[in-house]
Amino acid sequence: MRILHTADWHFGRTLEGRSRLEEQTAFMDELVQIVQDQGIDLVLIAGDIYDSVNPPAAAEQLFYEGIARLADGGKRQVAIISGNHDHPDRLAASGPLAAKQGITIIGLPVPDIQSIGIARTGELARLIALPYPSESRLKELLSDVAEEEVLRSKYSERVGALIRKQAASFEAGTVNLIMSHLYVLGGHETESERPIQVGGAYTVDTNALTAGAQYVALGHLHRPQNVKAASPIRYCGSPIAYSFSEAGQAKSVTVLDLAPGQAAEPKEIFLTSGRPLVSWKAKEGIGQVHQWLDEQRDANAWIDLEVTMTEAMSIEQIQSLRKAYEGFIHIRPIYPEMEEVRAVVSRADLSMEEHFTRFYSRQTGGAQPEPELVRLFLELLQEKDLADAAGE
Repeated sequence: MRILHTADWHFGRTLEGRSRLEEQTAFMDELVQIVQDQGIDLVLIAGDIYDSVNPPAAAEQLFYEGIARLADGGKRQVAIISGNHDHPDRLAASGPLAAKQGITIIGLPVPDIQSIGIARTGELARLIALPYPSESRLKELLSDVAEEEVLRSKYSERVGALIRKQAASFEAGTVNLIMSHLYVLGGHETESERPIQVGGAYTVDTNALTAGAQYVALGHLHRPQNVKAASPIRYCGSPIAYSFSEAGQAKSVTVLDLAPGQAAEPKEIFLTSGRPLVSWKAKEGIGQVHQWLDEQRDANAWIDLEVTMTEAMSIEQIQSLRKAYEGFIHIRPIYPEMEEVRAVVSRADLSMEEHFTRFYSRQTGGAQPEPELVRLFLELLQEKDLADAAGE
């Protein structure tokens, strides 16, 4: 059977208030074309369909119309689990109706393995489908001890026990798969993933996922990557770059052919539907920015701009840049004094974000700030720079 693995669509997400719906719609069109061109039998969608538990109506419409197109009236099987951003009950509410089209939607962890027949090959897939397994969704307290190492061990053990129990239904004559939405030790994060672990407590050791599956399809991390383990474990990554920490990443979906007992050899099919996220550093001033715009450099990109200034940047200059190109997300003037500060920070090998993280940790007795708080601090810092520029 031919399988496609995708995840982390985050329908409804914006970029600093800019809608990504057009890009998300283009991705869905591209995905439908891929499954048709590649002759896909089974689509695995490993969570974070939406960006929030209460997505906008347009995002829900895009999702439901999209999965109906993928299933094509039951000609193709589709299996979906919830991620940490999804409301599990809300996502699964349409499950009975979707099942009539060959679509399986699982919101909360369930004890039973999924059996999915593939008409084209006559093969049977056994799928352990584990949605985001938080303590609340597992409906149990993992440990009454708050120490991170204890929690991580208990969490990993619990996830492993769930998987091993269902893996008893794996057979030599079936295609054996695991799909989940969680953080595996060894995975590389980007800034656009909001954490699903408390410290490092909600992380899973790879041993918990090596239960005889031929392929483990994961969601949560937005960077496409394989995880070193005894059996193939892969994050397919998000289809669209959702933060500038993902700038330069090639987005893709994962495709593989599997027969019973066959080793998995996943391959990437690269996507073209998302707008690139790029950073510009105009060290020669605003004139250089306008030159790049005239050259149509990164013409379809969302841009994070730093422009070196010897005089205060006026509001009129900022408005002129935004009028010239709608894709500017941040416009940050950099002054000589700031460059000196940056040099000091660079010599200390610490970013402004790391400085804030250390300060926060000292003030709270060792706690780590949420990524949203760090982003807010950096945005306020940027706004102060702009306000200072306007004041000058």
